[in-house]
Amino acid sequence: MALLEIKKAGDPVLKKICAPVEKIDKRLRKFLDDMAETMYANEGVGIAAPQVGESIRVCVVDVDKKNRYDLINPVITFREGSVIDNEGCLSCPDLFGDVERAEKIRVEYKNRFGKKKTLDAEGLLARCIQHELDHLDGQLFIDIAQNITKGRKKEN
Repeated sequence: MALLEIKKAGDPVLKKICAPVEKIDKRLRKFLDDMAETMYANEGVGIAAPQVGESIRVCVVDVDKKNRYDLINPVITFREGSVIDNEGCLSCPDLFGDVERAEKIRVEYKNRFGKKKTLDAEGLLARCIQHELDHLDGQLFIDIAQNITKGRKKEN
């Protein structure tokens, strides 16, 4: 595995709408593992392909360091409720802001072996998935956040 360079706000790759993944193979699985290693090394809970320079519809999420999800071509098919919470991003170091997200979601995706999966998520997992899927559509959290601050995450 290898650590990848995290692209920062202002890099054009972060504003592109990502292309669907056509082929799930050993190369893509290695890329997912490299993304995960990069995420863990930077104390993140999610990372999307454009954050490491690849404009494809792939992200990795692990909010509890126990349940890693490799999401390929993910689509949110259900949203319920609304909650505002503070977010940060590996591509926007030291910036935090309040973002309104759905409280519960259902996401359909393919896993690292091409199997179709459905995941019902709520809380931090739902928030993280929505944040990463925004990256796949060329949107950063700072594009939609309120009360952006520099420094430490605001404690609730």
